Amino acid sequence: MMNGKAAVPGTQVVGRVGRLLRLVGSNPSGASTTWLAREAGLTRPTAHRLLASLAAEGLLDTDARSGDWVLGTELYLLGSIAASRFSFEELARPSLRRLAEASGESAFYSIRQGSETVCLLREEGSFPIRSFVLREGVRFPLGVASAGLAMMAFLPAREQEAYLSRWSEHAGEFAAGHTEATVRQELEQTRLRGYSVNPGLVLEGSYGMGAAVFDGNRNPVGAVSFTGIEPRFRADRRGLLGKLLMEEAHRISNKLLAQAPERGSLRE
Repeated sequence: MMNGKAAVPGTQVVGRVGRLLRLVGSNPSGASTTWLAREAGLTRPTAHRLLASLAAEGLLDTDARSGDWVLGTELYLLGSIAASRFSFEELARPSLRRLAEASGESAFYSIRQGSETVCLLREEGSFPIRSFVLREGVRFPLGVASAGLAMMAFLPAREQEAYLSRWSEHAGEFAAGHTEATVRQELEQTRLRGYSVNPGLVLEGSYGMGAAVFDGNRNPVGAVSFTGIEPRFRADRRGLLGKLLMEEAHRISNKLLAQAPERGSLRE
């Protein structure tokens, strides 16, 4: 009993299953039982039992060569059905293409999911050397990496402080590079510039820039971003890249505003 209310039976299992599915999804090449158990905070036998149950339902599968866990065909079918409810391709793909063509960099669209950001779309630029920090399905704690910084910078001050006050816990493995002091400074600079700059905080030598996308209530619900190697993000080029990002973020925000009367969720 907590606060006079009984916990809903099975919620712990649902939470564990959701965590495992997200972890497998963040590793397209496959993830081992040992790694998944560690990342999910489970014992190996418990993790294996849950993973095997998910595989029995077709939600997971094992790679024939490595034996690692990968997403199953049932998730593909469910995802295909769910995709009809959302319009991310229509919403953001044209902007990503323009960004990639104008800059030569890899362009991305990410959305906020609670206390995380998740990358949904990618468009490769013409520049042959790329950073592989970001790809579809990758999740970061809100405030980590350029898209997360861009979104967090425009949250209400009280909500920002709720994350910053427990920053080490929230950022987890990324707290070493993204110290609270560094993030506070980057958030302030993002508000002043209108776009974020992540100077190799996730991976040394890999830079990122992002601009927030807003819904009709001026809530930051997504972000467009660039990632690439440090020489492509020197100070004398950031102004141009930032301008491109803000222009496309504004276009997507206007699309969301136009959709608002027709949809229950402005993230659709």
